[in-house]
Amino acid sequence: MSEYILRVKDIVKSFVGVKALQGVSLDIKKGEVHCLAGENGSGKSTLIKIVSGVYEKDSGTIEIDGEIQSNLTPIKAIRSGVQVIYQDFSVFPNLTVYENIAFNSELMDNRILANKNRFRQIAQEAVEKINFNVDLDAIVGDLSVADKQLVAISRALINNAKLIIMDEPTTALTQNEVKALFKRINDLKDQGISILFVSHKLDEVFEISDRFTIFRNGQNVFTGPTSELDNESFSYFMTNRKFQETPYEGKPQDEEMLRVENLTSEGEFYNINFSLNKGEILGIAGLLGSGRTELALSLFGMNEPDKGKIYIKNNEVEFKDVADSIEHGLGYVPEDRLTEGLFLEQSIGLNIVAANLPNLSGTMDTIDGEATENEITTWIDNLSIKVADPKLPVQTLSGGNQQRVVLGKWLATKPDVLILNGPTVGVDIGSKHDIHTILKELAEEGLAIIIISDDIPELITLSSRILLMRDGQINEEINSAETSVAELTEKISLDIDQVV
Repeated sequence: MSEYILRVKDIVKSFVGVKALQGVSLDIKKGEVHCLAGENGSGKSTLIKIVSGVYEKDSGTIEIDGEIQSNLTPIKAIRSGVQVIYQDFSVFPNLTVYENIAFNSELMDNRILANKNRFRQIAQEAVEKINFNVDLDAIVGDLSVADKQLVAISRALINNAKLIIMDEPTTALTQNEVKALFKRINDLKDQGISILFVSHKLDEVFEISDRFTIFRNGQNVFTGPTSELDNESFSYFMTNRKFQETPYEGKPQDEEMLRVENLTSEGEFYNINFSLNKGEILGIAGLLGSGRTELALSLFGMNEPDKGKIYIKNNEVEFKDVADSIEHGLGYVPEDRLTEGLFLEQSIGLNIVAANLPNLSGTMDTIDGEATENEITTWIDNLSIKVADPKLPVQTLSGGNQQRVVLGKWLATKPDVLILNGPTVGVDIGSKHDIHTILKELAEEGLAIIIISDDIPELITLSSRILLMRDGQINEEINSAETSVAELTEKISLDIDQVV
């Protein structure tokens, strides 16, 4: 009997003459957590789709639990014990928990008629396997992100999963939810189930993974135990670049750009007071639900606060809407670039100028084509956006380049204050470093920046001071130079303990 649940060897895959995979190999042992890492475009997703039967390989071999697989299809992969949990979890939001969990099982058994009692029994047995306490009659669309993920895991287990592939499983989870997920992953591991864990978050993959495989440009560059890697070597294997992430040392100028006094939105945040100077980067930390995003939305004119005052350059302002906040010099990079920051089916160029179209109008209310093209070219060059043609849909770009497009969209409005909510969520290591460099340079040029992030090293590296929010209030102001990742993590963990 093989000690490996999966062995793929010399896998080649091309698309229209472009080699996405150039002879990659991957071995996953039974009962291990294996991290597959690589920058966007390195071939991770392509290999996952080949292993799960979505794509057909051009050449190479696939062995699942000791059996060579040929003409692999999604159904054959599932029957062989391979399950994939994608970032969107592929759940039916309008169906109940028990319907979501049992649906695949019924399909696999080729049943024609549905039986509610059988559905409930299947679902109950599945959730008990991971000690998932959930109302089986709840509508999945009403669940938290973490519970939707557990529904997907439960569904995988009813089909006798031997290998569960998790694609960026912690992107939208709080720290508390990540800890709970890791506990369940370790429980699965104890049951002999293997996990292929795909993630960009170094601290998390080092914590949970037994071994690593790293791809770069469709090729293997490293396979080995986690103990043989550190942050520096991991980043180098991923990017073929050496990074030196240094704290932002720019000094805020004396000119005040933003001030809020006793800003309150009932049920969301209360009596918020702070100021932000030109060239300053201010961090905001806190759990999801602490009021940090709601505060950002109010500052940007998307939600109207109940009371309090907002000052821009010492002038009191009242934002009626987003257009009003833009006119007063504010920009906002949202947490979810896909649903809130981009027009996915529109061109890269149109997305870049979308917020600045009023300033690009020509005669008779038409758009000045030359000015628009110059603006698009400027931000593609300034932000080093990797694009074959700006007329292509923005959804064709990698996550890191999509994030640069969102950043360019707001920089094109020439803001005085830029608010970024999760500026590097879901981007790879190289893009993250580049975005950090861009933000430091913008601050040095005088842009006032607010960063909201769950990434504690990111907050400490970029900001000069950090506001810790709890229960809708600023609980503490922290000097970034006088704290550490461990200390700030502990402060936020105290919040987690209180919530739990």
